[in-house]
Amino acid sequence: MEQLASLSNRKKSAARLTENSKIIKAIIAAIQEKKGENIISLDLRKINEAVADFFIVCEASNQPQVKAIADHVEFLVKEKCKESHYHHEGFQQLQWVLVDYVNVVVHVMLSETRKFYQLEEMWSDAAATYHNE
Repeated sequence: MEQLASLSNRKKSAARLTENSKIIKAIIAAIQEKKGENIISLDLRKINEAVADFFIVCEASNQPQVKAIADHVEFLVKEKCKESHYHHEGFQQLQWVLVDYVNVVVHVMLSETRKFYQLEEMWSDAAATYHNE
């Protein structure tokens, strides 16, 4: 839960994103390239309390895959969008890695961790888009 707590300590930038924004497409592509599963983007723009415009959530079946997905997200966003993450955490335990791009926050979780925290339920007011190949 510490990953969610850290989000409240930063401010969103003025740029508003859409589902078709380059950074979101790069994140989804990076996750798919590393075989992330059950990929969902949550559009939080209409939720006043939201700390970002979008959450992108996916799961991995093991810890090396969690790391591979998170690393590839950072690499591909840097390569395609020339943007570095604002903050990332969770690389020690590799149960839930959060990569924060301020307006977009990526959550890479082990399947059992995702089931336990149920982020989609916490943000059930958000419009959800599934990105399964």
